[in-house]
Amino acid sequence: MRGKRKRHFLSFPRARAVSQYVKFSCERARAEITPFERFAELNTCRRKLLELQLIGVDSTGISFGNLSVRDGATNNFYITGSGTAGTTELAPADCPKVVAYDFERNWLRYEGSAIPSSESLTHAAIYQSDKKAGAVIHCHDSNLWAALVNKAPTTPRAAGYGTAEVAYEVMRLLDSSDVQGRKILVMAGHEGGIVSFGRDLDEAFAVLTLERKESSPCAGSRSHKDSSAPHDG
Repeated sequence: MRGKRKRHFLSFPRARAVSQYVKFSCERARAEITPFERFAELNTCRRKLLELQLIGVDSTGISFGNLSVRDGATNNFYITGSGTAGTTELAPADCPKVVAYDFERNWLRYEGSAIPSSESLTHAAIYQSDKKAGAVIHCHDSNLWAALVNKAPTTPRAAGYGTAEVAYEVMRLLDSSDVQGRKILVMAGHEGGIVSFGRDLDEAFAVLTLERKESSPCAGSRSHKDSSAPHDG
């Protein structure tokens, strides 16, 4: 496995640029990405999130936020590539397909040329635990985070972003809290980090919008603070 990872990083210069943020090991199954019918849905939702500054790039050039859609009835999913959060319109090549993962090994396998988002294992945890979930949004909203942390289902502060630990905690919440009904959770160890999900991206976005509206009359103000969120694109 070590040799495969080494060849991966030597073969693709972009991997070196994002590897300091991606905490899992990964293996590319193939470079080609199969066109998927939910690509338009993904780009439409991304445009709304960008407009609200719930995903994007901060003033230091660090990318934040990601979203994904399930591939049919499988646990595979297409996810925005690492470092793509600031791109206005994605191409299919920017959305790798995660085709296998192992939380214990902190590892995944994917198809496509882009490196999957650093939060891929969190998305995988939701798809594995909730068979009705067809889409996931991970965004940053400091106001909403402050309003919901430890009030809505919340992962522990010790569970850092993009780790197998936070994936396990997400699965625990899905099994032991009302998160499957509420469809939103807070990442205490990732300041500003919010995850919503639903049968599709419209529902995941609607859940997020409703929570923002109910949490603060100022929810429409700038959501991401440069100092609060590390890269998680």
